[in-house]
Amino acid sequence: MSETSSPRAGNPPAALPTVSESTTVVNPTARTAPSLRLWPAVAIVALQWASVTVPAWIAPGTVFQMYAMMWGSMLLPVVFLGWWLFASRLPWKERWLGLIGFVGLGALAAAVNDPTFGLMAIMFFAVLKILTAWTVWLAATPFLRWPVRRLGLFVVFLIGWGSCMLIRLDGVTGAFEASYNLRWRPTAEDRFLVESRAKSRGVTTDESPSEEVLELQPGDWPGFRGPERDGRCPGVRLAVNWNEQPPHELWRHRVGPGWSSFAVVGNRAYTQEQRGEEEVVVCYNATSGGELWSHADRVRFTETVAGPGPRATPTFHDGKIYALGAKGNLNCLDAGRGTVLWSRDIVKDSGAEIPTWGFSASPMVAAGIVTVFCGASQGKSVLGYDATSGELVWSAGDGKLSYCSTQLSRLGGVEQLVISTEDGLTAFEPASGTVLWRYEWPFASGARVTQPAIVGDSDVLIGTGFGVGIQRVRVSRTGDVWKSQEVWANPSRAIKPYYNDLVVHRGHLYGFDSNLFACVNLEEGQGKWKTRGYGNGEVLLLPDQDLLLILSEAGEVALVEANPAGHTELCKFQAIEGKTWNHPVIANGRLFVRNGEEAVCYELKVEGEKEVASRGLHD
Repeated sequence: MSETSSPRAGNPPAALPTVSESTTVVNPTARTAPSLRLWPAVAIVALQWASVTVPAWIAPGTVFQMYAMMWGSMLLPVVFLGWWLFASRLPWKERWLGLIGFVGLGALAAAVNDPTFGLMAIMFFAVLKILTAWTVWLAATPFLRWPVRRLGLFVVFLIGWGSCMLIRLDGVTGAFEASYNLRWRPTAEDRFLVESRAKSRGVTTDESPSEEVLELQPGDWPGFRGPERDGRCPGVRLAVNWNEQPPHELWRHRVGPGWSSFAVVGNRAYTQEQRGEEEVVVCYNATSGGELWSHADRVRFTETVAGPGPRATPTFHDGKIYALGAKGNLNCLDAGRGTVLWSRDIVKDSGAEIPTWGFSASPMVAAGIVTVFCGASQGKSVLGYDATSGELVWSAGDGKLSYCSTQLSRLGGVEQLVISTEDGLTAFEPASGTVLWRYEWPFASGARVTQPAIVGDSDVLIGTGFGVGIQRVRVSRTGDVWKSQEVWANPSRAIKPYYNDLVVHRGHLYGFDSNLFACVNLEEGQGKWKTRGYGNGEVLLLPDQDLLLILSEAGEVALVEANPAGHTELCKFQAIEGKTWNHPVIANGRLFVRNGEEAVCYELKVEGEKEVASRGLHD
């Protein structure tokens, strides 16, 4: 008998192992499902959504909103991928496969995306949505085996990045809301080019370009924001019964993209457009809308936010049209026929770099000199050309960032050109370019865009967007010595104009505080009221009626009382469709409105005019 089976061993015989029906067999070599730690991903995605939405609610149009969007869109995806690699608790194989799938498909999408959907669009508008779908998929599928969840995750990547390959970005609104479209659908510019090729858009009246020298007459609108560049329309009194009888439409047609406004002289309306690879200065018949002439340069400027096209408004002076393109082509054209009198390239003349949003200065002619802002270094902030020959006469100033135009002003009894830049205000003597005075108010976060507004014969308002505010500056002169100083000790944050110009009337200013329309007392810089409803629009002043004409970002035109006691809207109608950032124009009893897609002209009824019994009498 063996030792193990002998009773003398003191142990019962060893029993063979048995398995009962209720016993579960555990295979120690079997792989268990990954124990995913998901809550950090939920927190990161929630924080990223908050970074792009909450600032827009509590501080629209401010540096805080911009930085929150930018850093939230750039840093938090990195934090998310850091969680995936180092804190998700998944097997390393799954972590690396997920990272490679996300980054690899993203790189492929970036390589074949529509040109409008560049890095900024990917970071701001695509990555957040893909990370959200990633997190939602993992949160919704804990009951699935990991191979199925992995496959689903790759489907999420394919759909997310694949959709980026199928769409284009048609720009953003003033509130940074993106507009998307399928990339193969024709753009407004495509439709315009097809129509213009299919039919002649020539003269629709007996009028044609002629040799006559055009002269400025009362009621004309010679350039950006009117004769004084202040958005004022003196001598205009309109009927305000638009709710019953809106202004009568004279003509409407497609135009090439661009953010130029109109200069209107007599029966001619001048603007700038992009037409394919050509940047065009065009003259329309103001009565019919028919094209009288156009001048084209082989130039195309575009960027993601605002899209393609020139930014500046042509200027009429002494029978000539002066127009600055987005890449720096400065043309002097005969206003009657459109023939080139001279042309310069301000980039070559100054060494300036093309700004992020393109050159935007509408030329100003004073003392025989046409001036434009270019932002070059070594004292070449503003260039002055001989208005007749195009010869570069002077260059001066140190500001490098501005989307303003030179503002002809009379301060201290002296005519001068004032410009707002990132440094503050600078004033030049028009003929020589001599710097008369400076007011330093550095703005490190970007460029200034709104025109300096003149108050009386001594004060200037300088506005700064991104939540900074506005200052009132007093300019004085003793002999040849100029002095500039603050009237308000601190900038008024009651209004923080970014790219929407303001108007001044009876001791108050009216304009856009981001996407709010505001009234501010000029004595102390205190806000009187604010209202919503116009987006990031533009405004004109009808001082004879104490009225404001507001063109909303969505293309509505409203008449509003210029009254510090409160906001009162008298009437409103839909004038044009689509995002509208171009300044409206009132000239010779007509309202001209355009955006990057179409232009329209309305006949305005004057105050007290008898009502037309039937609309058919106009047709």
